[in-house]
Order: sequence, then structure tokens, then C-alpha cells
Amino acid sequence: MPKIKTHSGAKKRFKLSKNGKVIRAHANKSHILNKKTTKRKRGLRKTTVVGETNVAQIKRLIPYK
Repeated sequence: MPKIKTHSGAKKRFKLSKNGKVIRAHANKSHILNKKTTKRKRGLRKTTVVGETNVAQIKRLIPYK
């Protein structure tokens, strides 16, 4: 059985936690920073867990991570 190819875009954007949850970065954090509050910008730096509807698809894209 041949190996599955990892999706290049997905491996750069997602990683798995120790418990198997898929982790992603927040969007909309790099431009138009004047109108965003400091609290909001600080929160956007952190990572978050992917929603459960997309987890199965993303895990298929990064099978060896």
C-alpha cells in the first residue's frame, strides 16, 4: 500500500496537539491594525482549536503529523 501524500498547504497551517486536536492560527491579524483594540490583537496572536465539523477533513490532509 503506497503512502498518502500530505497536503502542502495544510501542513503549514495546522498541527496536532498531544491529545489529537487540530490547532490553527487566527485570521485577520496582519493588516488594518488601527481600528482593532489591543485586547483583540493580543487574542488573535494565540492559537485555537479547529471546529469539529472540519476536523476529519483536515486530519485526512495531514496524515503523518
